[in-house]
Amino acid sequence: MIIHDGRVLLIKRGHPPLQGEWSIPGGRLELGETVRQAVCREALEETGLSVEAIDLLGVFDRIVPDADGRVRYHYILIDFLCRVISGTLQPDSDAEDANWFSIEQLPPLREDTLAVIRAGMEKRGFPD
Repeated sequence: MIIHDGRVLLIKRGHPPLQGEWSIPGGRLELGETVRQAVCREALEETGLSVEAIDLLGVFDRIVPDADGRVRYHYILIDFLCRVISGTLQPDSDAEDANWFSIEQLPPLREDTLAVIRAGMEKRGFPD
């Protein structure tokens, strides 16, 4: 999760799962890559920004059912609070769009995503 000037950076997913939904930038680990390295690589690939992973916010499960209620995807999400080092915001890779949002301007989000954003904002000293 990237917070800058009291706003959180979200991307609009360009591919399934969750295509068309706004979410925190992220992705998969590559073989031999540490979690922190993956955080920085995925942020750069999806947003054009170089970031530093500062604090672990938590580890979460996201279970996505199919139309019949069976588990289609089960992700283990490891969310870090990040700070921008350099770059210009430019959606890329599997991001359809990317934008900064204040808490008041957030688009519709999944509850678990909203909870992580609130935790990150609180950790950075920004109240609801």
